[in-house]
Amino acid sequence: MRTAAWNDWTVRAKCRGMNDALFPDAVDQKRAKVVCAGCPVRSECLAEALDNRIEWGVWGGMTERERRLLLRQRPDVRSWRSVLGGEKVANQA
Repeated sequence: MRTAAWNDWTVRAKCRGMNDALFPDAVDQKRAKVVCAGCPVRSECLAEALDNRIEWGVWGGMTERERRLLLRQRPDVRSWRSVLGGEKVANQA
C-alpha cells in the first residue's frame, strides 16, 4: 500500500505515466536513466527504492546493480530518505 508521501512526490516525477519504460532490459537502462536527469523528485525516488530494497527498474537515476552496490557500500544507513533529504543526487545519470 502506498502512503500519502509516496503520492506527493510521484505526481511531480518526470516519468509519471511511463511505468514500462523505466523497467527495461539492461540494454535500455541508459535511455531510462536519461528520463531521471533533471527530475525534481529524483532524490525522493531513489530513497524510495533504497529504503524498500526495490530490485527492479531505474529509480532516481540508478539501476538495480548500482543500487545494490550502494547498499553494500553503506550498510550503516537505516533511512535513505533521511540521508538524501531532498538533496539532488549527483553523478547518477
